[in-house]
Amino acid sequence: MPPQHGAWAMLLVPYLAGLITTGFSWPVLPLLVAWTAGYVLSYFALLAVKTRRPGRIRPQLAVYGAVTLAAGMTVLAARPRLLAFAPVFALVLAANAFFAAHRNDRALANGLVSALAGTLIVPVVAAVNGVPLQRTAGTFLIMLLYFAGTVFFVKTCIRERGNRALLTASAVFHLAALGAAVWVAPLYAVPFTWYLVRAVVLPRRTATAKQLGFVEIGGSLLLLAVVAAVT
Repeated sequence: MPPQHGAWAMLLVPYLAGLITTGFSWPVLPLLVAWTAGYVLSYFALLAVKTRRPGRIRPQLAVYGAVTLAAGMTVLAARPRLLAFAPVFALVLAANAFFAAHRNDRALANGLVSALAGTLIVPVVAAVNGVPLQRTAGTFLIMLLYFAGTVFFVKTCIRERGNRALLTASAVFHLAALGAAVWVAPLYAVPFTWYLVRAVVLPRRTATAKQLGFVEIGGSLLLLAVVAAVT
């Protein structure tokens, strides 16, 4: 399995937010299988691009490719309209592949592209449930703001710790995100004020990756609770 534990939150939290916002129908279950298996498949596919040694991970590509195909075809058979999202995801994967090919997959821009990719599941869930996409616009924006902010936050705490310019950019982004979130719904001021505080304070302190993970788990649960309250 991919060692990027934080990516699972980026996969599951927007998916759950989509369910909270639009409801449930049976195709969302194979969608979840395709979504998670597709992430693992993309991780190993991009690793093959980065290392230029696809033979070393052929078993993973075969297994996760088969699972993704089976679950994905099940969803498409029930909801053919989901094919409309294919070009968008193709562009996102192309961007990820570009950074992987240049061995720069840890770049800030690539992280932001990945945040966008994870958030796109919100309108996909809406389409599966037959709900107009505009109904999920607020949830989509909230998820994108949160996970894009997390990309800044984690970098300033670990790989770019001590980078004052990036810390300033992170603080500015979180302040703007707070304003945008309150515009969506005033109750979002609660989690996004906390995200701003942690983005400014925690990078100045010493914290392990595990501790940061617990902080983000709490932040994700708080956000889902507010999504449910707003919905």
